This record gives sequence, structure tokens and C-alpha cells, in this order.
Amino acid sequence: MSTAPSTLTDEAPQQPAPASPSRGPWAPLRPLILRLHFYAGVLVAPFLLVAAVTGFLYAGSFQAEKLVYSHEMTVPVGDTKLPVSEQVDAARKAHPEGTVSAVRPSPAADASTRVLLSGVEGVNPDHTLAVFVDPYTAEVRGSLEQYGSTGALPLRTWISELHRNLHLGETGRLYSELAASWLWVIAGGGIVLWFSRRRALRKVRGTSGRRRTLGLHGTVGLWAALGFFFLSATGLTWSTYAGATIDELRTSLHQATPSVSAAAGGGEHAGHDAASGAGGDGEHGVGLDKVLSVARAEGLGDPVEIVPPADAESAYVVKQVQRSWPTRQDAVAIDPATGQVTDVLRFADHPVLAKLTRWGIDLHTGVLFGLANQILLMLLALSLILLIVWGYRMWWQRGRGSAFGRPIPRGAWSQVPPYVLVPLMAVIAVLGYFVPLLGIPLAGFLVVDVVLGEIAHRRGNRAAA
Repeated sequence: MSTAPSTLTDEAPQQPAPASPSRGPWAPLRPLILRLHFYAGVLVAPFLLVAAVTGFLYAGSFQAEKLVYSHEMTVPVGDTKLPVSEQVDAARKAHPEGTVSAVRPSPAADASTRVLLSGVEGVNPDHTLAVFVDPYTAEVRGSLEQYGSTGALPLRTWISELHRNLHLGETGRLYSELAASWLWVIAGGGIVLWFSRRRALRKVRGTSGRRRTLGLHGTVGLWAALGFFFLSATGLTWSTYAGATIDELRTSLHQATPSVSAAAGGGEHAGHDAASGAGGDGEHGVGLDKVLSVARAEGLGDPVEIVPPADAESAYVVKQVQRSWPTRQDAVAIDPATGQVTDVLRFADHPVLAKLTRWGIDLHTGVLFGLANQILLMLLALSLILLIVWGYRMWWQRGRGSAFGRPIPRGAWSQVPPYVLVPLMAVIAVLGYFVPLLGIPLAGFLVVDVVLGEIAHRRGNRAAA
């Protein structure tokens, strides 16, 4: 298969004879798939190349983060961990600015506690300031800007933003959505083309030049195709336009991701009692230590995040933040006045599509299976890079590096049986509507090819005259 300019300029027929009935109804589609594969390779592959390179870097950023920020993230193992409230007090003394928006108690013997502060001057409003505290001594080991539910620190955040939007904000997200919209199309077209000439591709050893490049391109692409389909599908789930459509569909099917209710349930004095704490330090009512103890009794093991009440009418929310396998995403709400559990949400009770979305995103971002997941993503990214390079190399080896190849021969569409063409066009129209960064470029490819076909036709007529 291919993810870049492929064999089109070699294989596109000049004026093919009508398809033989023995070839089946799908045979006439091959030159059309070949042409689409070529256009997408020429014009979309650069976006895919950027996505592959930045994705490769992102997959490696998890391990790099552990090395770069080892002082903040790890501590010498001591005897007994101090109460969470004392650790938060130490963080607040070092950083009295902002308010405590969440606390992530030390999840392992050698891990520090993170106290997350919001509203800190100089910190991106969408981020928090993570203050790292030694759980055994309450020593503040440093502070770093943190983003997202996976706890990304500056290095991983910078690479993540580069992969997602090239640091261009919402406008930049169009590049990644374009890449995700077309990756599965190019991969699918490559599979069709590979199987249509698999006998020729078997004899790669001993060949050279374009033929060998084509063999490598097809073989690697076929092995990586399933991964490309997965990356495309999961990438679209949080894209700007297609992602909004997917969210609407999940909501309409009652498959949206649920959330625990944070409403306090301690009666008319609950709000007053909850607000009696120190406010910005995260202590309300019964306090952080009691809340953590209650959550533990409900079965919430490490790692967890404690979110203090947002206002006088809200409860503490304690939620598991383990997104590796097995996924632990249970959550409880605890009344700050009484310490009673007011709501419980188990990940096991999430709708099926909500679970699949969670696992799909976590697998896409490299956290579901840890290091093995990250290595697999790096191999997929490397495969995509090689396929694109091989695709352009084949185009160059063909000697048509500055040309757009031969357009689809006039009349090629008429060879496709109506009972195949009509449903196919309907499916394409629906996909183009719901995935606009697939539909709009596809319409552009069609216009370009019609123009090139007309130019070639007129040149042929002049030459004949």
C-alpha cells in the first residue's frame, strides 16, 4: 500500500478497453483508486509527514520526560509518608500564589506528590502550576507547568502541541485533522493496489530501482495498514470538525462519557461548613486527609487526584487517573461537611462507546500499555515516514518528478457499473459531509483531474490534426 505518490504514472492506462465481464464489477475502479492514491500522496503526504515526525517525537517524550524531570518526579524512599494536608501546606508556603485546583498524592514509594495550582500569573490559563513535594519530608523539589489529564510537563506539552496544531492554535489543528481524514483513505487505496498486483510484488529480491522501491513500499505499507486505520480513526475523535460530529453521535446514542455529580449533599449548612476552610489551600470542611481516607475505603487505589470543591455548594471529587491497562477511572464525590460519599461512578458502568473512546485515545497517545505502546507508535510513525519517502522516490525514479502524471482516461467512470458507482458516490458524499477535510480536498482533486484530462484531450486532438 502507499501513503505517498505511488505507481500511478507507470500504471495509469492510456485508453483502456472496456472491462471484460470476467474481471468483475470492481476492476474498472482500479485506475480511479490509483489516481486518487496518487493525488493524495502528492498533496496530503507532506501533512502526513509532519504528523509522523511529530508523533514519533511525542511517543518518545514520555521516557524523555522521566529523565529531564527526574529530580521533581522522583524522591528517595523514606519510612512513612506525611499526611497530604501537610504536603499541601508546604507547597502553599513555597507558592502562595493561585489556588489549589487539585492534588495528586504520591502514587508510588519513590514518587513525589503534585499540588496543582490554578490562576498563577505567568502560567497559561489552560495549564496549572505543578508543585512537586517529597511525601516523606514535605520538601518542595520544584515546580513546573502541567497540562492535561495525563500530567504532561513542559517538554511533553510542547511536543504535544507541535503534533496537534504546530503551535498555531485552533487554525493549526486543521493540519492534523486533514492528515487523520486522509490517512485511512490512502492506506485503504494502497491495500487495494497491493492485492491487485501482489504477484508482481512477490519478486522483490534481486530487483533494483523503482521496482524494488515499489516492493518495499507495498510490503511495509501492508503490514502497517491496520495501525494507520487505528491512528486515523482515533485521531478524528478529538479533531475540530469530524470530532464534533462524533461527539454529537455519541450523545444521541447515549454513549457520552459520564461524570460524577459534584453537588454537595450535607443539608442546608453544608455550604457554610464547606467554605469554612482556608479557601485557596484546598482544605474545606473535613479536609483532604479525611476525603482521601474515604475514597480509599471506596476502593480507589493509586494513582488518584483530589479536586477540592469549586464553590460552597460543591463536593470534593476524588478520581482515579490511571489510564494504563487495566484502566482505573472510578470516581467518588464526598460531602465536605460530613465526609459522606454523595455519588459514585465506576468505569465498569461507562457506556461501551465511552470505554472504547477512552481506550482508543489512550492507545493513540501511548499511555495504555506504557513503554510497549510508545515503541509501537514510534514504529508506526517510522513506517509512515519511510512510505512517504519511498513514494516520492518512486515518483522521481519514474522521471516525472515535476509532473502530475497522466489523468484518468476519458470514459473511465463510464466503465464502472451503475449498481457499484451510485452507492459508492453516495457513501463518498456522506463521508465528505461529516468529514469535511476529506470531502473538500476530494472535490478539489476531482476538479484538477477533470481540467488535466481536458488539457490532455485537446493536446491529443491537436497532435492528431
